[in-house]
Amino acid sequence: MPVRLPVLSSARIRGLGLGLALAVAAAVPATAATAAKTLVFCSQDSPETLSPPLAASSVAMDAIRPVFDTLVAFAPGTTDIVPSLATHWSISPDGRDYTFHLREDVAFQASEAFTPTRAMDAADVIFSFGGSAGGERGADYEEFRDPGLAGLLESVTPLDDHTVRFRLKRSDAALLAQLAMPVNSILSAEYRHRMVQQGTPERFDERPIGTGPFRFLDFRQGVAIRYQAFEDHWRGRPKLDTLVFSITPTASARLQKLKAGECQVSATPNPGEIAEIAADPSLRLFAISGLSIGYLAINTTRKPFDDVRVRRALNMAIDREAILSAIYPGMGTRADTPLPSASWASAGAAQAYPYAPEEARRLLIEAGVTDGLKVDLWYPPDDRSYNPDARRMARMIASDLEPLGIKVVRNSAPWETYWRKLMNGETTLALAGWIGDNGDPDNFMATLLSCAGAARGGHNVARWCDAGYDTLIERARQVTDRTARARIYADAQAIFHEQAPWVPIASPRFLVAARATVMNFVMNPLGFHDFSAVDLAE
Repeated sequence: MPVRLPVLSSARIRGLGLGLALAVAAAVPATAATAAKTLVFCSQDSPETLSPPLAASSVAMDAIRPVFDTLVAFAPGTTDIVPSLATHWSISPDGRDYTFHLREDVAFQASEAFTPTRAMDAADVIFSFGGSAGGERGADYEEFRDPGLAGLLESVTPLDDHTVRFRLKRSDAALLAQLAMPVNSILSAEYRHRMVQQGTPERFDERPIGTGPFRFLDFRQGVAIRYQAFEDHWRGRPKLDTLVFSITPTASARLQKLKAGECQVSATPNPGEIAEIAADPSLRLFAISGLSIGYLAINTTRKPFDDVRVRRALNMAIDREAILSAIYPGMGTRADTPLPSASWASAGAAQAYPYAPEEARRLLIEAGVTDGLKVDLWYPPDDRSYNPDARRMARMIASDLEPLGIKVVRNSAPWETYWRKLMNGETTLALAGWIGDNGDPDNFMATLLSCAGAARGGHNVARWCDAGYDTLIERARQVTDRTARARIYADAQAIFHEQAPWVPIASPRFLVAARATVMNFVMNPLGFHDFSAVDLAE
């Protein structure tokens, strides 16, 4: 049917920017043309993909959420697990079998190339986790990209059209939290099959289709992603008609667009902008203690950093309190372990290296490191919530190390190149960070520091491998009692402290700025932005 576009005033066009205003207009359904609600979110960066199994970054996870649902979800503002596409589930006594009962009559979205002929059922769940109709792993979707879950699942088997059993190779207390991650969204097996039949399998990843509250419209790399309300969402139609992710990498530019009304919500304002936001009655600031950490990774396979005394010296040579004051003013706490201070398993208070340059010098001399050591220090090219000013942090670290005779060569690169260098072990010192995917300590302790993660392409940037540490984090996966797990993680953090593969820097708070007209927005400690229940005041 023809679409009637709304009339935009010249003032409105100036406020949005001509290109964005026309994009928004093109997305508005005819039935809401005169009173469409469009929310523009000034996001931080372009996602590398909009396909859940291929997503690796928090930016991509954020962009995926509007389109897809998961079996279970995080309750708003928490990491508590609540039903989503699964209405309820049961767990066998040995912790290896999870039986999920699926919601019925859940519709998939449509596009110009695909119209679904059935509702979501067990076949889609089997497909989404790399299985076949018989429950074997890996037969249908070769691009399945959650290696932790792939190594954990023995089979995913349909018991009937709306019941699925996950059989694990071993019990794992973090399974439900993993299933709430966007990378484990439920995909349409029918859509994949249809695109393969048409000879356009690439559309499956490039034009995402899910069961989420918004359907995908288009993506212009580096410019914007557009979504439209999904009328048939199982929770009911969202209150917003159109959602736009306006990609704006610079924090100052995001704030100016927010103040001008060009966006209604802005990601990660700089701590230095807090006072300006608070002073503007048209704006609101949201903040929450985040499950996120920024750190300096030390490549433990490179000399002289294979010597624990040198790594401890770095921990005592860097003035982290000065870094907190300069880069996270009032919006971060010092990190002393791999876990953010907001984690229920953090044992940071009992383990901390003091700022002690003279002791650092003594350790370096004891390890045979004297004047003349030259080392590369890599830092990300743009602001991240876990590191609002990486360039400045790199300078501060260099100024702390150079009086000890360590010549620091600072390097950066475009994000994809930078991150690839870290994943491939091509750096000596590197400023890195992590935003929790699921709220479970395993997501930090194992993902960032396990022996498996130290392999090429893994997230263990320090390339550190300790058998005792690995044994503890594996044991923690088998325990469901939170108090008992916390004790095991405390022991693992003690090994981390002793071996010092990082210089932990900070656990920042997550910040979001918004126009005062934005209603029902709730922050999450995992740092994602959920617009499914958001509305705009008239």
